[in-house]
Amino acid sequence: MRKLLARYGITDEESVDRLLAIQREGSSREWWTQFKGSMPSGMPRFVGIESAAQEIQAFHPVVVLGLLQTERYARALYEIAKQVEDTTNEFIQQGVQLRMKRKEYLTRDEEPGKLWAILYEPALRYIVGDTDVMREQYDEITNLAALDNMTVQVLPHTVRGYVAVNDFSILNLGDTLPTTIQVDNAWGASSVSDTPREVAKFSRKFNALVASSLPPEDTPKFLQQLSREITE
Repeated sequence: MRKLLARYGITDEESVDRLLAIQREGSSREWWTQFKGSMPSGMPRFVGIESAAQEIQAFHPVVVLGLLQTERYARALYEIAKQVEDTTNEFIQQGVQLRMKRKEYLTRDEEPGKLWAILYEPALRYIVGDTDVMREQYDEITNLAALDNMTVQVLPHTVRGYVAVNDFSILNLGDTLPTTIQVDNAWGASSVSDTPREVAKFSRKFNALVASSLPPEDTPKFLQQLSREITE
């Protein structure tokens, strides 16, 4: 750990000792340990970084971002994949509980994390569960988008600009630790990297998505329109 901190110019003994103490304290109370049995490779590390991040920028091209999902939406996603992934009811229950626990990042009493989410229109139109589940999910996004620590934009399917083909998250850990990138791979594992080159590349990706998306103030109206369409 000392070598990692030195790599980022953190050599002052007092600062190093303080960060090492924080890491040890965090390791002793890893709330996600109980869910490790339902996590794919690399996921425990990602969840630990996610819970410590000051700000997250994220995009998903296929479904609603996990941090924004309702319990019923999350459960329906797991049920859809159950036969393909050959999972059990216990696995699904743990997966849903973990997702809801991760979501507390946005609403916790002490220093809630900041999230800037880009939602792709086809992902919002993908029917998960039934119309009631989707209507509830649209309402949940609208409510979360109203929080001071939230920015939610919609990337319309008519966009002629850049569209990322994979989901990713950029996790900002503050000035003393390196920004980290997370992506899901085709095998279901979660990969993370803090190399400056990867961080710069995904930052460019996110900035391009932001530039092509509707302004945040248009999000509630867009979701209301989707809710009306889905009930017709």
